[in-house]
Amino acid sequence: MPVEWQPVRQSRTHELVLQSIEQRVFAGELKAGDRLPPERELAPVLGVSRSALREALRVLETIGVLVAQPGRGPDAGARIVRNPEGALGRLLRLHFALGSYSLQDVLEARVALERSSFEAAARHASAADLDEAEALVVRMGEPDVEVPDFNDLDTRFHVRIARSSGNELTSTLTSAVRESVRPLILRALEAAEDWPATAAALNADHIELLRLVRAGEGVRAADAVEAHIRGLHGTLVDEKPTA
Repeated sequence: MPVEWQPVRQSRTHELVLQSIEQRVFAGELKAGDRLPPERELAPVLGVSRSALREALRVLETIGVLVAQPGRGPDAGARIVRNPEGALGRLLRLHFALGSYSLQDVLEARVALERSSFEAAARHASAADLDEAEALVVRMGEPDVEVPDFNDLDTRFHVRIARSSGNELTSTLTSAVRESVRPLILRALEAAEDWPATAAALNADHIELLRLVRAGEGVRAADAVEAHIRGLHGTLVDEKPTA
C-alpha cells in the first residue's frame, strides 16, 4: 500500500518562538512577573536569530502579555505581564474600524456585559469601589468639564463598576468593548447642540445608577444601565447610514 504523504505545516521562525513561549506559559513554567533570559542567551538556546526573537517578543508585547525594557540594569529585558485590557481594546477598535463588527453588535455586547456587571456590583461592590465611582461622577458633574474629559471619566465609571462586580473577565471585556467605540462616542458628544444639558442628563443617569448599586438593587440597576446605553449608543446605531 503506498504511503500517504501529508503536507507539513510551514511556520515563520518567529511563530515557532511564540509557540515555544506559549507552551511554557501553558505548562506553568512562565508566570506573570517572570523575566525572560537576555536576547543574546535566549536566541541561541531556541536556535533562532535575534531578529526573529525580537519579532516574537514584539507580538507578545502587542497582545499584552509581555513588556520589554531596553537598556541595562535589573529592570532591563523582557518580563511576562498581565495587561489584557489595553491589548483587547486596541484589537477591537481596529476590527470595528475595519467593519468586522457592526455598531449594533457592539451595542448588544455592551448591554449584555454591563447588565451583568451592574447587577453583580449591587451584590459584591465594596464601599471603597463605590466611593471611587462616586468621585468620577462628581468630576463629570463639574460645570466646566470638557467633552474629552467627560468621555474619559464616563468610560472609567463604567469600567470601575465592572471591576467591582468581582468578575475580572467581565471587567476586561467591558473596558475593551467601551474602548472600541470611544472615538465614535466622543464625536457624538462633541456634536451635541447643547453640551451642558447633554452632560447633565448623562450624569443624572450615572447618579441614579450609582444609587441603585449602593442600595443593592441589582435588577433595577441592570435595567437602568441598559436604558442608559441604548440612549446615546442606540442613537449612533439609528443614525448609521444603511448600505
